[in-house]
Amino acid sequence: MIYIHPDHSDLFSRFHTVDDFLKIDIDIVRDFKNRKTGRFEMGGRGFYIKKHFECGLGAVLDEFFHLRKPHIGAEHERIVLDKLHTLGIDTMQVAAFGREGKTLTHQRSFLVTEELTHVQSLEAVCGQWPTTPPPAAFKKALIGQIARIAKILHSNGLNHRDFYLCHFLLDTTDQTDNYQKNPPKLFLIDLHRAQQRSFVPLRWRIKDIGGLYFSAMDIGLTKTDLLRFMSLYAGKPLRQTLQEDKSFWQAVQQRALRTYRKEFEKLPTLTNGKS
Repeated sequence: MIYIHPDHSDLFSRFHTVDDFLKIDIDIVRDFKNRKTGRFEMGGRGFYIKKHFECGLGAVLDEFFHLRKPHIGAEHERIVLDKLHTLGIDTMQVAAFGREGKTLTHQRSFLVTEELTHVQSLEAVCGQWPTTPPPAAFKKALIGQIARIAKILHSNGLNHRDFYLCHFLLDTTDQTDNYQKNPPKLFLIDLHRAQQRSFVPLRWRIKDIGGLYFSAMDIGLTKTDLLRFMSLYAGKPLRQTLQEDKSFWQAVQQRALRTYRKEFEKLPTLTNGKS
């Protein structure tokens, strides 16, 4: 099957098969086993394509061995992207999708998304904060947006599995100072490993929030910043979540510290300020 968004039907009119899309020449940005991701231009516009090739029996068995539903190929990410749009979370726009193959082991597929322009990774944005602190209103609004996205995801049975600052892209076109009226716009990306269920098990919530905290440990967050996120994510007054969710937040911190130690072979220097 081949799906092409109506906005791009003319642009991809000569592409009729999965093979046609898999043959697109790309500037590779990621090459991993049976999956290649890269950028290409067509009609003066930029796109990204994820090409999924046959994975073999081993990859499918590995998913079952780890008690995970096999997410082989591009279709799963397309479904997650559609779900995020339904939930009001900004993310990539699907331009084209296709798959072929009667079994998971022999499936080939692709996903083309429109290039996001005028955006900057939060890893880069927040990485400047220790030396160039942001306006307090901007930081407060940004924390609010990240907490909102995390809460919506987990409340609707979705967990990211790679929930780091680098997978949030900030729209840099809006330079407003009125963040209460126009909060920062964030795009959530890299969703091919995301999981979707009727609810998110505790360990996967811990993994997501612990990963997010790990990625933010060196950007100079204060205790007030952290407490603000906790209250907004939990959807409760701070005192209530500290009492009712104490074990969850302890597990999140332990997960983040463990990841940091593994990655950098040291412990982070945490800020204790309250500003």
